[in-house]
Parts: sequence; C-alpha cells; structure tokens
Amino acid sequence: MQRRNVLIVQRDMTLLLDREAHYAAEARSAIGSFTELLKVLGQFEVYECTPVTVWNALALGLKCEKIIDVLHTYAKGALPAACESQIKLWASRFGRLTLLLDDQQLIMQGDEAMMQELESLNLGSSWIEAKHPNNRWIIKQEGRGFLKQELAKAGYAVQDLVGYHDGEAVHMELRQQAQSGASFHLRDYQRKAIAAFHRDRVGGSGVIVLPCGSGKTVTGIGVMASLQTATLIVTSSVTSAKQWRDELLDKTSLSPEDIGLYGGKARSVEKITIATYTILTHRNKSTDQYDHMKLFSERDWGLIIYDEVQLLPAPIFRMTAMIQATRRLGLTATLIREDGCANDVFSLVGPKLYDLSWKKAEEQSYIAKVHCTEVRVKLPAHAEEQYNTASARLRLKIAAINPNKIATVKQIMRLHPDLPTLIIGQYIEQLKEMSVELGVPLLTGSTDYEQREAIFKKFRNREISTLVVSRIANLAVDLPDAAVAIQVSGSFGSRQEEAQRIGRLLRPKRGANEAWFYTLVTEGSKETEFALKRGLFMLEQGYQYRCIHEQEVFL
Repeated sequence: MQRRNVLIVQRDMTLLLDREAHYAAEARSAIGSFTELLKVLGQFEVYECTPVTVWNALALGLKCEKIIDVLHTYAKGALPAACESQIKLWASRFGRLTLLLDDQQLIMQGDEAMMQELESLNLGSSWIEAKHPNNRWIIKQEGRGFLKQELAKAGYAVQDLVGYHDGEAVHMELRQQAQSGASFHLRDYQRKAIAAFHRDRVGGSGVIVLPCGSGKTVTGIGVMASLQTATLIVTSSVTSAKQWRDELLDKTSLSPEDIGLYGGKARSVEKITIATYTILTHRNKSTDQYDHMKLFSERDWGLIIYDEVQLLPAPIFRMTAMIQATRRLGLTATLIREDGCANDVFSLVGPKLYDLSWKKAEEQSYIAKVHCTEVRVKLPAHAEEQYNTASARLRLKIAAINPNKIATVKQIMRLHPDLPTLIIGQYIEQLKEMSVELGVPLLTGSTDYEQREAIFKKFRNREISTLVVSRIANLAVDLPDAAVAIQVSGSFGSRQEEAQRIGRLLRPKRGANEAWFYTLVTEGSKETEFALKRGLFMLEQGYQYRCIHEQEVFL
C-alpha cells in the first residue's frame, strides 16, 4: 500500500493523527481496532496502543503483522523500532500461556522462556501450589481468575482452556413471531456475534460490543437460547431488569414463572434471574458484608450476563474472579472505563469477541443517523464575576448551570417542533428550573418507579413531547422515538456518559431516520475542555461535532 503519512507514532506508544490530513478518516478506521482515543490536541487526535487493545485485536483475528503494516503505511517517517518491538512483544505473549484442566488439577503451562520470565518476576506466586519441571505449574483452584487478573495487569495474556460446566438445564426457544405481534428474527450481525461467543478458542466467555439501540439485549437472549442453561443477568437498574424480562417474555418461549427479578423490592430467584449491580453491591452496615453476593451461588448458573459490562463495580470483579467455571458474557456499547480497569474486563470476563462500529450500523440503517452539535453559550455578567473568583470545582458548576442555557434550549426546541425531545443534565436544581420554565415533567433518580414509568409511557404514546431527565437517562431508558437530545450539563469528561446519552437517540426512526444531539457548553470556561474529552469516543466512531455559538441557533 502507498504511504499515507498522516500519523506520528511516538516511542511511548501514543499515536498522533493529523485530523486535517487527506487520509485522516482512512487512517482512523485502520487503527481503530488496536488503539483507543485519548484526547484531541488542536488538529491532532491522540491515540494509545496498550497490551489490552492489541490483545483484543488479536482475539478478533487481526494479525500482529497487519497491525505493524498499518502503522508503516500511515506513519510520517520511519516507525520507531521500539514501538514495533513492543507490539511484537505483546503479541508474542498472546496464547503462549494457557490454563487447562488435567486429572482435575488446574494447570498453567507455557514454553520454557515464558515460564522462566514469570518466575524471575515472581508473578502469580500466591496462586501456585507446585511447579513441575516440564513448564507446568499446578494452580490453586480458587486462583483461576485472580491469576489471570494479576498477569494481565503485568502485561501477560493467559488463554483459558479449562472450559466451563453446563449448569442447570433450561429449555427455551426463540419465537418466530414476537408475542407483541411484530415479526422477529435475529439480524445478521446478531447471529455473527452469537457465533463469535461460541468460538472454541475463547471457550464461551468474552464481550460483545454493539451500538446503543442495535439490540444488545436480543443478542444476549440469542446466546441464552443457544446454551439452554440457567442464566443470571446482572444489569444497571430495575428499569433495565424489567426491560430484559419483557424482552424474554416477548421473544422466547419462557413463561413469567421462569423469570425472577432480584432488585428493588423483588427477591425472586428462578432459573432465569435478573439482578441489579446496586443490590448485589449493597453492603450490610452492621456486618460490612455484601449480603446479596450469595446470589452468584444460589443456583447452578451455566451463564452470567453482565449488561453494560463497562460499569462493573469492584466487588463484582472480585466475585467474577471466583466463578471462572461459569460462562460469562459482557454486553456494552463501549468498553471505555474511566478508571482504567480494562485489564480486569479482559482477564475476568473475557476478550472482545465481536464489535460492530456505530457508523457501519448507521450505514445499514440499523440505527438512526445522529447530527452532533456543540453550542457555545456565554455567561451573563453576574455569573461571569462569580466564575472568576470561584474555586476550580465551583467554576465547573457555575459554567454547567449557566442560566443563559435555558433560552438556548427553547430556541433549539423551536428548530425541531413536535419531535420527541429529551433535555438531559447533571445538576438537579438546573433541571428543576428547566422543567418549570418549559412546563414539562422532570424525572430524577428519586422519582417513584411507577410514576416514572407512567410518564415514559405518555412520552412513547406522544401525549408528552418533551422530558427533562437526570442521569437516569444515561442507561436503560427505552424511549425509541426520542429524536432530539439537549445536554445541558454532564459528569466532567466522561466519554462513556456522552456515548450513552447519544445512544438514547439511536433507535431507528420513521422517515429520514435522523436524530439530533446538542451539547450546551459555556464559552471560555473549563466546561469546553471537558466537552472535548466527552466527545472522544464519538470521534473515534467517526462522528464529527459541529461547533457553533448560541447566536447561530437564533438565526
């Protein structure tokens, strides 16, 4: 391939992509499978190549030689020898360490050089029972997950070939026609994702990445139907849990008696049980114990599904390290973790098995085409004076709750009359003011569940065209007709949150299949920097933000 010269590859494994160069889009697509976007500096997008990004690429079938060829093709000047060597080192460790079961003993084995390297670094020593001279180490049974976690953090991938127990048998079939009357069939990419989960080389554990609105729940149900085993589904909220239950009843032969809910006030454990992260990580104040973690062992689960796997809290990670004999499926729209725990997802849940890009899904009309716009809003004079004398943290809040944003919201709504609209924010007092000013309902985490569902139903039925919502809109809110989202404030620089909020708009729309996302940012404030960071994931997916000033909205 002809040299493109749009990428600066640095010795520290960061890559600078000249976003104004002719081949920038082509290069962005080429490096996307083995890098992660970190930030944007002027005309440059800064990407990072890590052991996990390389291992995930290898798990998806990309060869080390192809990764290096891509870098040679797009690099300005010579590719640093240190970078090429580092990628080859990470790739060389992939698959060289394996875990297997031999005569009921858990064995880790590798070639002599690899095992000597681990021994010299004293890695995994707390989980080793004995070392055999033929490069086979006996591992404590309870150390299966913890060993993989420790080695992954040190830069060593372990291929787990031990296998999984089948769990309690459950008969379920996918319906040919949904109970709701709509025709139902798995889409081509959903079938491919399910097939990827069953690849022998990964043994039934890993992560499937699909855009919001493209049917992650249905894909998970497809995996359940293929395994026919008792399943524990862990998800982000009671709302999400009930959506899973409704989808299972609508699209499978399961009856209501087969499905238990474990979250909120419900404590039902059936052969298909749906729980929330919140209930599982609730700590008893008197004993300091996680009382509900026993759910992981209350039935003979053959599969555990982690919905929104990027949200896994630390206590769940620890439990997941202990239940490595159970098949594990992670579902997400983005594997981004702001806490840097991607190693844990890789080692304890599994590698990325399937990844459908947002733009590819959009091109095939599986999701709506979203137009992203950042609107810069000026602070009023009195707020500007407060901002200039405030602490760094208070400055961010002053910028976020900028009172001039209300007028801008009203004008944006005039640009999209009658379209179902969500106004999303971080600060409750700001949202209350928006709700009163616009005369529309406000939904927050403290809103009663029944009241929340009643309002959502009115929104779906077009009895209400606008809702003001807090962070509850980030996850698991099924509002398929929402076509406009106006973000008035957010959680600092969370890329994950930005992707989830835009995800509320992605369900296919009638007609032109379009949606609009606006993020309001106070001009000249720290909020502009956080807005840039928040949009990084969308930039990596191929989306562009049009940046305008508030005056342009009123033209």
